[in-house]
Amino acid sequence: MNTSISGKSDLDWTAFAEALAPVETIAEPVLVKKRSRDFFWYSPILNTQLRRSFGDLVAVPKTPAEMAHCLAIAYAHDAPVTLRGGGTGNYGQAVPLNGGLIIETTSMNRILEIGEGYVTAEAGANIEEINNALHEKGWELAIFPSTQDIATIGGFIAGGSSGIGSVAQGMLRDPGNIISLKALSATETPEEHLFEGAAVNHIHHAWGLNGVITEVTLRTVPHRNWIGCMATFDSYEETYAAGYALACAPDIARKLVSTVDARICAYFPRLAEYLRPEKHLMVSLVPAEDMDAYRALMAQQGGVVDLAMSEAELKAAKLPHVFEFAYNHTTLQVLKADRSATYLQVGCPTPPDAKDIAALRPQLGDDVWQHHEFALLDGNIVTFDLPIIWYSTRERLTEIEATYEANGYPIYDAHICMVEGGGLKNADYKHLAWKKRMDPKGLLNSAKSREWENVREKSPEEIEAMAAS
Repeated sequence: MNTSISGKSDLDWTAFAEALAPVETIAEPVLVKKRSRDFFWYSPILNTQLRRSFGDLVAVPKTPAEMAHCLAIAYAHDAPVTLRGGGTGNYGQAVPLNGGLIIETTSMNRILEIGEGYVTAEAGANIEEINNALHEKGWELAIFPSTQDIATIGGFIAGGSSGIGSVAQGMLRDPGNIISLKALSATETPEEHLFEGAAVNHIHHAWGLNGVITEVTLRTVPHRNWIGCMATFDSYEETYAAGYALACAPDIARKLVSTVDARICAYFPRLAEYLRPEKHLMVSLVPAEDMDAYRALMAQQGGVVDLAMSEAELKAAKLPHVFEFAYNHTTLQVLKADRSATYLQVGCPTPPDAKDIAALRPQLGDDVWQHHEFALLDGNIVTFDLPIIWYSTRERLTEIEATYEANGYPIYDAHICMVEGGGLKNADYKHLAWKKRMDPKGLLNSAKSREWENVREKSPEEIEAMAAS
């Protein structure tokens, strides 16, 4: 009996669910469809493409052994598999384009070990819970996403690249940030493989195409009393210059530096009584012991410190973490009020130049509101623009992208659900070689790779050789 919710499968999903026992399954169509979505609706283009893409069944394994059982059954039935953590990705990573089995990892959520400078956790562990456990022992994650209250650590490693902490600790891919990870193969008898050191990047940021992450060990850093800071400025040029000064300051530690156009701040109603109206904003996290130096730098840069609160003070004031006004949480704050907004992901010239940013702004038009994140990349402070775009047509969006690129600002496409289309841009043949090793039938999220169909008949060695060509 065909019980396909997606309409893309001829498998008997009732029998499939029985074969998965004792693993918990969810077959109710409303719930399966809910778990077939992530935050792809940030993009009106992806929303049109993906909103009717659903899985057929959800499995909720609680242990690596149960996860292996799910993969073995999928392999036996040639069933497409999509992994899902908290569902906070923006590009449809967790959307099953070919229907099939959704494996939700959130019940594989144990924190296994906290040691000197590291934490080991199962892939489905919630990131905020990991950080809370670390804080009790004097540690914190070196890098984490602004969506930590929902996101899982495995999902972050599979789909993320930077986050809160990247201005000081670099990108996730940088040596030592991901210490090791374990991943299961989608084979007749799934095997768990250990990746350590540089080898973690065989699996990291591959959207779950080339192995099922079961466990991660990440670098931690000593926990500090971080003060959430918001400073305002009269011009965006001043704000950006102050952000660069803070990101480079030798006497001030920082975990976050974000700059936000004043027009975006109008969509932060919870901050209205704290921020000077119609001013441009810099959001940052600074340790308590460096606050005097921070205040002096902000005054020197022409800014006013409007808000400076510890986590306890923010909670008492019923305010969110300041990082909820940074990264793509900034986009979310606008989308809460107006779904006609979207965003782009844009690289900026190095070193950051406030005058260059000021010269670019009028070329972009009034439908583009800039928002920059400062990060450490290859030893240098860089910025990424995550602007709010008031979407009208695909043609206008393409025009905005062309304006950025004509000025030397590369676009990392936020409106495509292919792993080769965004920050990666080109095919990663090392990832695809590991996909062939770990997923020889191409069951794992394969529709998200444009290149897989071109290489799936090749050996892993042949695919890897293409990386050098």
